[in-house]
Amino acid sequence: MATDDSARASTQSALPLQGYLLLVALTFFWGTNWPAMKIALSELPVWWFRTACLLVGGIGLLLVARLSGAGIFVPKAERRNLLICALFNVIGWHLCSAYGVSLIPAGRAAIIAFTMPVWASILSSILLDEPLTRGKIVGLALGVAGLCALIGPDLIVLGTAPVGAIFMLGAALSWALGTVLLKRFDWSIPTTSLVGWQLIAAAIPITAGAVLFETVPDVSSLSTKAILAVLYVFAFPMLFCQWAYFKTVRLFPASIAAIGTLLIPVVGVYSGAVILDEVVGLRDFTGLVLICLALAAVLFIPSRKVRATPQT
Repeated sequence: MATDDSARASTQSALPLQGYLLLVALTFFWGTNWPAMKIALSELPVWWFRTACLLVGGIGLLLVARLSGAGIFVPKAERRNLLICALFNVIGWHLCSAYGVSLIPAGRAAIIAFTMPVWASILSSILLDEPLTRGKIVGLALGVAGLCALIGPDLIVLGTAPVGAIFMLGAALSWALGTVLLKRFDWSIPTTSLVGWQLIAAAIPITAGAVLFETVPDVSSLSTKAILAVLYVFAFPMLFCQWAYFKTVRLFPASIAAIGTLLIPVVGVYSGAVILDEVVGLRDFTGLVLICLALAAVLFIPSRKVRATPQT
């Protein structure tokens, strides 16, 4: 096993702690990603924006893997599975979420996207035989209640701009299936290389789509705000967060890794309020409380049936 996936802590609790810290970082950077994407997509077309994201993320992660001494060669037996995961984790997610966030408010787009843990928990029970334990059920119930509290205003969006909401639901379903499949398949390559190759594989059809469907954007006309937003998306969501999320999937059971992302839409809502002046009300605060309780139920309440174990 390569270096970044074979490193083990001296105690059993050390490795799950790494996962918790990664989830905290993911919550912040992926949460603030939504208003940044909204800004970038106000001046860049969807396909070209995603092409740039995937190429920067993929090449960057493979370069990091190479410089750190990790292997980047994908065994022939794993290539088919890598392409399948890329289809759902990257192509489906990136295209649907980009179109969705361009059509509805950034905070609300984040909320719909992060119904993903609900679908991932259901799919992991079907495809991975992961039990729906009491802790997971309580966490899911609280998390869904929080999302319902937040998604109330989107009932109006569904009536006035259904395409944006449908795109975000499609993104959530695609990401959930990709997460479960990543856990289902066996991998011998390190996480950094695995994610990098998924991004590169997805960049090929998305670049072709950009060439066919859109004109090449004039980057010299971008505002400073848009340039900063694009650079932020490249550095954190596309490089750090892509690696960190799939690392948590390999550290935790798929359903727990997915449920651990439930706080991200709350950060998305409040960062959208700060950065884009999107309205935040009582529903948002209610959702914050419920989702924090959901995270506590799944991640921090001890359970003998649910123990995070490292994946090799």
